[in-house]
Amino acid sequence: MTKSATDIVQDVINTAVVDAILALKEASQGLPNALIRDLASIHANTAFSDLPSAVQKAVAASVRNAFSQLQRNGYVIAEAKSVLPTAPRPTPAGAATRTDRAPRRGPPKPGGPRRPPAGRGKS
Repeated sequence: MTKSATDIVQDVINTAVVDAILALKEASQGLPNALIRDLASIHANTAFSDLPSAVQKAVAASVRNAFSQLQRNGYVIAEAKSVLPTAPRPTPAGAATRTDRAPRRGPPKPGGPRRPPAGRGKS
């Protein structure tokens, strides 16, 4: 049974997080203060270039792994602009169209037709 793209991406993200944590540990060279400093420097607005080089390498490897894993499982990776939109399918000859629908049933809405509010300050 083939894996869904969601399952593959979840596996890849899990591996990427673990690899990044291990890279942080390696970059600290066993020094707890260096590890805490590196962890504290990472926040929601951290850019890729702000990460320690070991983490950058781990993330780059994880991205390559994600694409290759998806391709190995039969998924195609392409740029959005390279994928052509599909033409609408023709409708069968006897199919109902929007103009063939029955009129709306039920009583009309209370208050009658809506009118725009009268302008203020006009004579």
